[in-house]
Amino acid sequence: MYRITRVKTPISQCRVIVLCIHNLHTSETLHNRFDKILIANRGEIVCRVVRTAKRLGIKTVGIYSEADRYSMHVDQVHEAYCVGPAPSNQSYLRQDKIISIAKKSKCQAIHPGYGFLSENAEFAELCQKENITFIGPPSDAIKNMGIKSTSKTIMLEAGVPVVAGYHGKNQSDEALLQQAKNIGFPLMIKAVCGGGGKGMRIVLKESDFSEALESARTESEKAFGDSTVLLEQYINEPRHIEVQVFADKHGNVVHMFERDCSVQRRHQKIIEEAPAPGISADLRAKLGETAVRAAKAVNYVGAGTVEFIMDRKRNTFHFMEMNTRLQVEHPITEAITGLDLVEWQLKVAAGEELPLNQEEINFQGHAFEARIYAENPRKGFLPGAGNISYMRLPEATDKTIRIERGVREKDEVSVHYDPMIAKLVVWGRDREEALATLRLKLSDYNIAGLDTNIEFIKDLCSHPSFREGHVHTGFIEEHREELFPKLQVPSEIVAQATLASILYEDTDSLRSALKTVDPFSPFATETGLRLNHNQSRTFNFNVYGDDIDVEVKYVEPEIYSMRINRIGRWRTVTGVLKKKENSLELSTEIDEMIWKARIIKIRNKLHLFTKDREWQFSIPPMKFLSDFTSSALEADPCNALSPIPGFIEKLLVAKGDTVKRGEALLVITAMKMEYIVRASTDGIVEYISCSVGDNVPKNKVLVKLTESRSQENTTTI
Repeated sequence: MYRITRVKTPISQCRVIVLCIHNLHTSETLHNRFDKILIANRGEIVCRVVRTAKRLGIKTVGIYSEADRYSMHVDQVHEAYCVGPAPSNQSYLRQDKIISIAKKSKCQAIHPGYGFLSENAEFAELCQKENITFIGPPSDAIKNMGIKSTSKTIMLEAGVPVVAGYHGKNQSDEALLQQAKNIGFPLMIKAVCGGGGKGMRIVLKESDFSEALESARTESEKAFGDSTVLLEQYINEPRHIEVQVFADKHGNVVHMFERDCSVQRRHQKIIEEAPAPGISADLRAKLGETAVRAAKAVNYVGAGTVEFIMDRKRNTFHFMEMNTRLQVEHPITEAITGLDLVEWQLKVAAGEELPLNQEEINFQGHAFEARIYAENPRKGFLPGAGNISYMRLPEATDKTIRIERGVREKDEVSVHYDPMIAKLVVWGRDREEALATLRLKLSDYNIAGLDTNIEFIKDLCSHPSFREGHVHTGFIEEHREELFPKLQVPSEIVAQATLASILYEDTDSLRSALKTVDPFSPFATETGLRLNHNQSRTFNFNVYGDDIDVEVKYVEPEIYSMRINRIGRWRTVTGVLKKKENSLELSTEIDEMIWKARIIKIRNKLHLFTKDREWQFSIPPMKFLSDFTSSALEADPCNALSPIPGFIEKLLVAKGDTVKRGEALLVITAMKMEYIVRASTDGIVEYISCSVGDNVPKNKVLVKLTESRSQENTTTI
């Protein structure tokens, strides 16, 4: 076992030297220990583990559900085996099948990734029983830290500060309500098992407690097979700070500094950064020392994250929980330290000592991770399933730009799993540089076919308070109006969309733009495709709820005159459409100024990707079809629609029941989350068009009400 000692070299060079020597030694020792490992997960974490394993000469085995048969992670592993139907409890959570596949494929170890079985003590024990190395902590540590009530007791005994709350065994409704009154409102209800915001609810007042408790229990049972909860004092406007720790089987424990994960929606992280902004060297040292003490208290082994809730005004912190696995946001720790945490996991699992001691671990610069989700931020961050019809990525580099993903263009984001599409990770010499890089590269990340949160993250990164590092867990709510402004479409953008529509209507030209194999086509030129239509007409669009009419007049070949909404002046517009790097690029000249954008049209929606943001232009259906559109259904408060594709978990009413506005009608689950569909008006249940267990599409009418005559129509919730 070689030990690498500190050398008096500038930190950037030191990191390179340490990694080079370390990697040479690791490759040799690990190859002797693990010839082949199974990765018991799906998506981007599988692709991430495969990358390190390949570099170390280790073969990888993957598993896939029937829904993931053609997924990206299946293509990247050396071998892949079907583990069952799409639902997680029939596939990725089937411990017996996974162990059987590991033995059949002669794997010496199993890497659980994160989520699914990564924090399942029974699975860790089963691996040990079957003489398969579990690349994670011992089962006792998973048990002690995985059950939040137990972990808090252990932390108190170890002298780690803990948030006040109730962690007892009495789980009756009456006992929990009384404990809630003792703690005081607002408070948090948390599932004692698992993480990722599942089974977590904030309760602002006593009257909301019972419904929130039932919802948290249901979601926890669904996600973790356990409905036990704890209650915790809610700290107003806290920061969420977590510390990366690592421990080996020889008693060595180190930390790799902290990450700030404060900006969240639905109690789930949306953007993370390392190191945390505004943390002094002294406070950073205390956080690290406390995290190490917490890990030692449970005889921890492997990669773990100790999470703290911090009072942002007084900088006091309290233990919240420990995640006994690799975290989704681990790349930003890798970015600032220059270390490969998956490699460290493999070394520790192989029985080696930690590659470095605490004094040898340093950080440099600043890193951000933006989680790109299939969701609609302007509709309560509702996740959405569907096909990724179009995807263009920023160019990745070895050091400053990193993209972690498990899907490609034309892949499906399934209703059965988490809606995360990718993680964009950037590094800069300081926070300002890293943030500027993140904003720039987000504009190069273009996705069409389903809703994403890319534009929201760009707006978030541009917010003055975020740029100054004034973050907390209620940041989005505090700045909701600024983060969700009314979008005003510039006239230049409308002109570009109109010109793009004209080009798209020229079928021959569009086919030529997409076809690269026929250089002799009369439509294919070095300068692109030129426009020569001899007509005048009006184009109609709907942009984020606003109707826009554009009058277009032919001036001369390739030149048009346009006027928006029959007001203002006519503007001269010309342009070309050409193929560039597998995309269609529109170059538009408006009043002697050139504008550029990537464009893609999918069904009745035109996507315009500019250097600043994406604009979506919906092309309204023919007038005689308007009565059949979903908007007509959505406008009727008597229709309770499915907000997302999902599964009917519970029906809370029956035909003939009288309900009040805001009353819960049913519960739908999708993408590991639970949603309550409520009545939008007072009324009587006329009919119910679904049953428990049904898989329903978005905007399906689930419950139809007969509205009470005394009530006026209200907006659908």
